[in-house]
Amino acid sequence: MDNQIIPIIISGVIALIVGIWGGFTYRKNISEAKIQKTESLVKTMLDDAQRKAEALKKEMVLEAKEDILRLRNEFEKETRDRRTETQRIEKRLQQREESLDQKLDTLVSKEDTLQSKQHELDALQESLSDLREKQLHELEKISGLTVEEARELLIESIQNDAKHDAVILVREIEAKAKDEAEKKARNIIGLAIQRYAADHVAESTVSVVQLPNDEMKGRIIGREGRNIRALETATGIELIIDDTPESVILSGFDPVRREIARIALERLILDGRIHPARIEEMVEKARKDVETQIKEAGEQAVFETGIHGIHPELVRLLGRLKYRTSYGQNVLKHSLEVSYLAGMMAAELGANIAIAKRGGLLHDIGKALDHEIEGPHVKIGVDVCKRYKENQAVIHCIEAHHGDVEATTVEAVLVQASDTISAARPGARRETLQNYIKRLEKLEEIANSFEGVDKSFAIQAGREVRIMVKPENVNDAATALMAKDICKRIEKELDYPGQIRVSVIRETRSVEYAK
Repeated sequence: MDNQIIPIIISGVIALIVGIWGGFTYRKNISEAKIQKTESLVKTMLDDAQRKAEALKKEMVLEAKEDILRLRNEFEKETRDRRTETQRIEKRLQQREESLDQKLDTLVSKEDTLQSKQHELDALQESLSDLREKQLHELEKISGLTVEEARELLIESIQNDAKHDAVILVREIEAKAKDEAEKKARNIIGLAIQRYAADHVAESTVSVVQLPNDEMKGRIIGREGRNIRALETATGIELIIDDTPESVILSGFDPVRREIARIALERLILDGRIHPARIEEMVEKARKDVETQIKEAGEQAVFETGIHGIHPELVRLLGRLKYRTSYGQNVLKHSLEVSYLAGMMAAELGANIAIAKRGGLLHDIGKALDHEIEGPHVKIGVDVCKRYKENQAVIHCIEAHHGDVEATTVEAVLVQASDTISAARPGARRETLQNYIKRLEKLEEIANSFEGVDKSFAIQAGREVRIMVKPENVNDAATALMAKDICKRIEKELDYPGQIRVSVIRETRSVEYAK
């Protein structure tokens, strides 16, 4: 850096001299005093420049010495650290070498010991072989049996043990088969339900007839109410005429009569002539039309299910089910669904499809007459089918579908299951979704309120509740008692159609960890 400053100073000096000389030549009239002053000033500047150059040189030399000293210290520290690390590694390697030497000496010693023990074992094996031969001879003398005879006895003993094990294995296989059968049954039922997904509309006990205007209400009532009395007497249906604009409500539990009244009233409104004689005429015509519709509905049901050879009177009774409800569920639609479900499951199981479908279609035939004949619909249906020479297998499906008699055929079981599925599915019967969900939640709430219950699940549309108990808190004997107590609580606190199955399950698990 000093070498760079000196030439700069020299160049400046030369430039200054040249400038002075130029000025001197350019202005000759400059006085001698100014020349001397300038020379003095130049000399002063040269001295200052030289002093600054010397100071800068000394400063840079000091900085260079400090850098050299710092680098030397760092190098010495790094060297010491490396020397320390090298010594530590050498020490560790020396320790490992000593450890390996010790292990090698131990292995050599063990190998010598094993060789000596091997010689001892060989000698002992030879002596054992000789002793075994002597024992065999002694055993043959004592038992009076040869080696072959003893072998046969041993084989016979092994066979007996194998038979015992086989029996245990057979039982395990049977239990597994039952589990698989239950799983397959669930799959079959699920497949049948999936293939037949019908809409359900809850039936009501009222019908509404629209009027062209409110003046028609007075004509329907008639003078001193004679027209409305004549219509109610002829049909057995109550007419409700209130402030509802342009409508009349027909109220009655019997849907056939309600349909006759609706048709007759609509025709009277169109005709315009409303008096007792005309009312009786229109009601009689409507009754004949409804009978025709009933016959057509029965024939359509038989055609849709593909069932042949049903007595015409049974077909007519099937058509009457179109105007019959059970818990708000249309009985004809319910019977068709049961027929389809039973037929599908029979096909999956290899059972008689025709019997299953026929039994499903006719299982509620007694409900077409239970308003006219005393007794449960199952007994009425069985009697009617016997009267018209129905197949005995179909009659058995009818009388067993509510468990009044034990089902002895596969088809009867399928009809029973299909009836339960159709009645239990959400929306099939008059029950709002909110009430349905509340009932399921209440079922689980009742089950969870018992001590020792781990989990509970309401399944099969609320027809079953499965309870998992904690095995450490509830033993096998207590599960049966818990099931009975839960049933009592359900019967006391809930309102529900049919029956609810309560299954209490206790599972014991043994868990270990391989480390």
